[in-house]
Amino acid sequence: MAKEKTLFVCSECGGTSPKWLGRCPSCNAWNTLIEQVAAVAPGGANNRFGAPFAALAGSAELAVLSEIEASEIARTPTGLDELDRVLGGGIVDGGVTLIGGDPGIGKSTLLLQAADALQRAGQNALYVTGEESGAQVALRSRRLGLELSQVQVLAEIQLEKIIATLDATRPAIAVIDSIQTVYSDQLTSAPGSVAQVRECAAHLTRFAKASGTAVVLVGHVTKEGALAGPRVLEHMVDTVLYFEGDTHSSFRLVRAIKNRFGAVNEIGVFAMTERGLKGVANPSAIFLSQHAEPVPGSVVLVTLEGTRPMLVEIQALVDNGGPSPRRLSVGLDRDRLAMLLAVLHRHAGVACMDQDVFVNAVGGVRISEPAADLAVMLAITSSLRGKPLPKGFIAFGEVGLAGEVRPAPRGQERLREAAKLGFSVAVVPKANAPRKGTRDIEGLTIHPVERIEEAMDVVRGID
Repeated sequence: MAKEKTLFVCSECGGTSPKWLGRCPSCNAWNTLIEQVAAVAPGGANNRFGAPFAALAGSAELAVLSEIEASEIARTPTGLDELDRVLGGGIVDGGVTLIGGDPGIGKSTLLLQAADALQRAGQNALYVTGEESGAQVALRSRRLGLELSQVQVLAEIQLEKIIATLDATRPAIAVIDSIQTVYSDQLTSAPGSVAQVRECAAHLTRFAKASGTAVVLVGHVTKEGALAGPRVLEHMVDTVLYFEGDTHSSFRLVRAIKNRFGAVNEIGVFAMTERGLKGVANPSAIFLSQHAEPVPGSVVLVTLEGTRPMLVEIQALVDNGGPSPRRLSVGLDRDRLAMLLAVLHRHAGVACMDQDVFVNAVGGVRISEPAADLAVMLAITSSLRGKPLPKGFIAFGEVGLAGEVRPAPRGQERLREAAKLGFSVAVVPKANAPRKGTRDIEGLTIHPVERIEEAMDVVRGID
């Protein structure tokens, strides 16, 4: 009997190699090549499924871009306002969404609630579960208070049977939970392998585009927090959502990383309750600690997540360190913290070389924008001096290596959000100050600064 031909497939990018290598030749990742049996196309076909590969979009004649008629994409609200915000208004017919997150974070709960809300609105919904039985899904629906739910459930992991069911029922939305459990008989590799995930996702995407059914794929994540499987999976779908949050906290964030039908980096905030996930209308309230009196090392930052300004409390603790002082940040970039400490020493004369510095973003939120620089530096200075900032104080702005305070995008919206929530004093970049010549806006006293030294002087003057 002839020996089966094998090849080595990269678990990160899907690239192949005829022999094992320590580093993938396609993406340069280390120790990611896994040996698999090479799939043979039946009858010399163009792909593994024995049929010529069909394009995801229908062919069309050549057209000039300015002459193509552009119209707004019709959306169907899911019934969950926070999820609709992240999706850009609702689900799109024929759209494919990939949602990933840690185990137990609430992906299945959220999608079951969304499917039930769409079913109650008159849309046919199908929930395909490959990790649980139908009885387990029914038990979850009872816990969520969906006793009379009319959502159709299919417990199946074979791709051909799933597509046959979808073709027969033609639902408005189909949830595949999860894509790593689905397999095709045409491939010899195990479910969850690079080849299976790529091919199954490609065929489900092709079905969605051809039929108009909105498909939602649930994806597992690696220990680093990235979506498991080949990276081409994220390129294949229309929308990529990440479910974030600490399992010990009752709050969850859904963040859009890619969205062909809306804005990226939008977030939706949910609270996990006994009846499932509930949208949080005012997320700023959960990211602010309730101090009876101002405390040292606490500064409120107005950050921007997509189109939504949010107020997040930045806390800093500076304490006596040993020969090797520690720099630790939670929710912020650690390397940027080290850079800000160097700028603080060089341009503001505030030295923390022999001090332990700890910085935390309250509520488990992750802040990646550089507009948090000024708030972090003011919080560190406040903790080092042991003097709290005044009540109702906010700050935002990017700080450069030369000590300049750079403007943050959409500064006026940030200021209006702070004023709406009752804040009264703001230190902001000069370019973000109101252009009408007045420093007062809706009860908010604004102190524009151009350099970090000015910001420190302003803070000392309003203590």
